[in-house]
Amino acid sequence: MTAAALFQSILASLPEIVVVTGACILLILGQLVRKGQQHFLVWASVAVVLIAALGTLMLAGEVRPAYSGMFVADRFAVFFKVVFYLVTVLTFLLSRKYAEIEGIGSSEYFVLLLLALSGMMIMASATDLLSIYVGLELTVLCTYVLTGFLRQQQRSNEAALKYVILGGVSTGIFLYGVSLIYGLTGTTQLDRMAAAVTGDPLDPGLLLAVVFIVAGLVFKVGAVPFHMWVPDVYEGAPTTITAFMSVGPKAAGFAVILRVFLNPLVAASNVWIIVAVIAAVTMALGSFVALVQDNFKRLLAYSSIAHAGFAMFGVAAGGADGVASVMLYLLIYAFMNLGIFGIVIMMRNGDFSGEVIENYAGFAKSHRGLALLMLLYLFSLAGIPPTAGFFAKFYVLVALVERGFVMLAVIAVLLSAVAAYFYIRIVMVIYMREPEGAFDPALTPALRATLAFTAAGTIGIGLFPAWFLKLAQHAAIGG
Repeated sequence: MTAAALFQSILASLPEIVVVTGACILLILGQLVRKGQQHFLVWASVAVVLIAALGTLMLAGEVRPAYSGMFVADRFAVFFKVVFYLVTVLTFLLSRKYAEIEGIGSSEYFVLLLLALSGMMIMASATDLLSIYVGLELTVLCTYVLTGFLRQQQRSNEAALKYVILGGVSTGIFLYGVSLIYGLTGTTQLDRMAAAVTGDPLDPGLLLAVVFIVAGLVFKVGAVPFHMWVPDVYEGAPTTITAFMSVGPKAAGFAVILRVFLNPLVAASNVWIIVAVIAAVTMALGSFVALVQDNFKRLLAYSSIAHAGFAMFGVAAGGADGVASVMLYLLIYAFMNLGIFGIVIMMRNGDFSGEVIENYAGFAKSHRGLALLMLLYLFSLAGIPPTAGFFAKFYVLVALVERGFVMLAVIAVLLSAVAAYFYIRIVMVIYMREPEGAFDPALTPALRATLAFTAAGTIGIGLFPAWFLKLAQHAAIGG
């Protein structure tokens, strides 16, 4: 690699370098911060992310390939990185009070979140199966540790152990697919894989390799049949980490899936049929099992599975419109899901956890404003107009119909109706039941700002969906 090529590579990956460097500096500074002054770590972490975001926006003007074709800074990567920055900053703000209550406000907590962010950024820009693996492992290794951060709680330790075991299996499956691809094509770069195939793209060996890679990736987004870890991990992890994992790593997984599935080799293998089946089964399982959940975090876990299934319908649709619909869906999902998790985090105060749905009985009678926010987020998750969640689902359905997948669109609509029930059930508990006790939400300026921002995003995208769709279409590969 020449000096000029090296400089271009460093420039293209400058935001990732900023985040990793900032994490290392915070790790050192964290040892110098006295107990009770952890708020410094929150704002320092936010500053690191904002500097990286500024660097990303400065590089957004052109496509910048780097590291001999293993990495690229393009509009597609910029869009996803902005989502990652949004999720990470909001997670830091949600952690401001929660970390103190749970006693996890050490520098390692914020450092691991920054390193997980860097892994997600690499996943969004990776154009080689090996660089995808590096970003993927950097992300999941950090989330393994963060899941078990409540070391005094057995369920947190159990969740981390399950996550590690199942995550290791999925990584092995993914790497086996990569090894098959390399053996059959002689390359791991996405743009060279199809060109290296001289025979039939429907060769059983290639199809098997694609299936293994798909299996490894769908684990990361919590899709069936690799969804088993989601409910236990979401329930056992600190609620702030659950909120982070429900949006950040999921969006990173979809970024990789979109890049891989747009590869001509993968497209020629008719793997969309597998994706369509996974989407339908995933959404069905998440929607029906959520109906019987009493724990709020487990309900949101199955809700996350159902939403992953709906987003997979956009992947099955394919094309520029399908890709753009998935990208918009993930952006909207970040606002409404972090908002509803913000309410759960706010309820954690003293001995009150806020994790049982019945705990919210009569909440509207004592905290009308917060109950109205919950109503907004729940209606958006259910896809009720005119919230942003409605348009997230609408544009996926439009992509399906335009590509001729009318039956898939019908299935998605029917399953959305099922999913709407368990969101409305929570609304009924909030508004139609009498309070069972006093509520003392742990509201802080940072938490208020987070709830206001997520509510504004949920409403704003609902009012101007076409503008945000154009933004996603402009960033979509092939768009």
